[in-house]
Amino acid sequence: MTTAVDLGLFGPDSVTWKVHEEPIVTLGGLRSLYLQALHPRAVAAIAQNSGYRSDPWGRLERTSDYVGTVLYGSTAEVERVAGRIRRLHARMRATDPGTGETFRVDEPELLLWVHVAEVESFLTTARRAGLELTDDEVDRYYAEQVRAAELVGLDPAAVPSTAAEVADYFGTMRPQLALTKDSAETALFLTVPPVPESWGSRSLRLSLTLGPARWAYFGIASTAFALLPPWARKMYGGLGWQTTDMTAGLSVRGLRLLMKGALAAMPQRYRVPPMRRQALERAGLS
Repeated sequence: MTTAVDLGLFGPDSVTWKVHEEPIVTLGGLRSLYLQALHPRAVAAIAQNSGYRSDPWGRLERTSDYVGTVLYGSTAEVERVAGRIRRLHARMRATDPGTGETFRVDEPELLLWVHVAEVESFLTTARRAGLELTDDEVDRYYAEQVRAAELVGLDPAAVPSTAAEVADYFGTMRPQLALTKDSAETALFLTVPPVPESWGSRSLRLSLTLGPARWAYFGIASTAFALLPPWARKMYGGLGWQTTDMTAGLSVRGLRLLMKGALAAMPQRYRVPPMRRQALERAGLS
């Protein structure tokens, strides 16, 4: 008797694996943070509970590990990391900056906003960068991601599972969004993150702060910001022009080609992230 292969939530036939095979999707993660920060309570919860200011790169690494596990981990691995996240969120509280009300950070409304902003950003970034997906594949991606939403405690019936439902959700949410002090500070931090004191000598940190690496990152962050919907850019005080959308599209397509070229020049063992490589091995596709 052949033992069934445990591929976790998704698998090689899923649209999720097709989308997240694209390295450019990491830019979608940055875009989603700009978008998430426009929800006053969601960004307050992050600002009051997260160590992103004191340990931004550590938080990024932990978030990446969680996303990677959900995408490619076995069922047991996914359930373990999801349980840890649910327990962590259940202990957290924050204060509404407008009303002074104390609230739980795992309120369904907040979890749903973070989920939809994230998956829509991943998908939109991949498509704007040139990944060809049919309308059916787009809807399948959203439907598959309902499983990820369940992991954080959301009722699957309340999670948008098609492109039309996602568009309707954003339309419903827009009156509740606003640019607050927390969202402005978060956006500035995302665009110009500080270089940690632990990163070597003062001269090295100064080089990273003012040198080519800083300008390269600024270009990436600017592209992520420009990929936001026009209404979101306007809320930040940016422009909603179609020319901005066109420029962002050209930029993200160029970045995708650069990333693919850089990966092609690397040894084979470095071209695929470890979690994805392990999942492919389990599926017999390595």
